[in-house]
Amino acid sequence: MNVTPETAAVWDALKTIPDPEFGLNIVDMGLIYNVENQNGDIAVTMTLTTENCPSGEWIYEGVKTALNALPDAKNVEVTMTFDPHWTPEMLSEDGKRQLGM
Repeated sequence: MNVTPETAAVWDALKTIPDPEFGLNIVDMGLIYNVENQNGDIAVTMTLTTENCPSGEWIYEGVKTALNALPDAKNVEVTMTFDPHWTPEMLSEDGKRQLGM
């Protein structure tokens, strides 16, 4: 995958947001499905571990706040989807290791 420095900055910002239930960042949780960054117009497609995740609103607002704080961010769009539903197989290898899986 060829990631521009601007898109890498988006991924780095997303890694600062923890899932409070698991203590892992949302990238290693596998909650981020897609990131696009076209000249500061940032679009993220993400999910939650469940549709009724009690931390869902907090995570969603955390993503928007972190991305809007990026120096080159112009527009931030965060799309929530549950297709496909999150499963533990979506954890990154580092996330699995941190959870002892």
